[in-house]
Amino acid sequence: MSAKPKSEAHPAVPDFEGFPREGVQFLKQLKRNNDRGWFEEHRETYERQLLEPARSFVVAMGKRLHELSPMIHADPRVNGSIFRIIRDLRRVKGDPYKTHLGILFWEGWGERMECSGYYFHLEPPTLTLCAGLYMFTPQARDAYRAAVVDENAGPALAKALAKLKRAGPFSIGGSRLKRVPAAHSDHPNAALLLHEGLWAEIERPLPRQLSSPALVDHCFETFRTMSPLHEWLVTMLRTA
Repeated sequence: MSAKPKSEAHPAVPDFEGFPREGVQFLKQLKRNNDRGWFEEHRETYERQLLEPARSFVVAMGKRLHELSPMIHADPRVNGSIFRIIRDLRRVKGDPYKTHLGILFWEGWGERMECSGYYFHLEPPTLTLCAGLYMFTPQARDAYRAAVVDENAGPALAKALAKLKRAGPFSIGGSRLKRVPAAHSDHPNAALLLHEGLWAEIERPLPRQLSSPALVDHCFETFRTMSPLHEWLVTMLRTA
């Protein structure tokens, strides 16, 4: 596989200038008009005011993230870094369209959802930034549990999470199990064994930088704070 950063393979993508207010307004209106007829009537607004800026954001953010993670994938395509706005109603019941913009920058050779990464979630009136992995594969889960109780990897993870909690109002997600395995019930990291995924996230009101190129720097600083968790997961997944 080529190690060339994917963001460098799309030179035609224009520079990122921010997410226009029209794109944010589109998402707000979609919440009230979540049907195919309305979406098709406003498809041009979606593509020009939300999707095109998202492509530019992926390239610009990818270049910055290479400073933290040189092997990060930043692919400015739908089903690359940009999640499709239409839901798969065969799997999820409800409204046909997502009312948010989701963008993922992932690191690793597996499928994007099997890798740790940095996630951008724009859903007015908030912006959520995350780092980590939503759901472990069975193989990754076994590697994770072994790492959590490892004499070196375990304390490193606990240290990274403690540092995050001191840095700001980050929340830690992925704890889904109800019982710790009996063999490790007294382990200092026992609570971490309840996780079937692991990520940090922070949700804030839409920043003033949203409609300007400065959004990249704004997000980068938050991603950098969360990067020790991402790096720990990438290292752990190499052993999976």
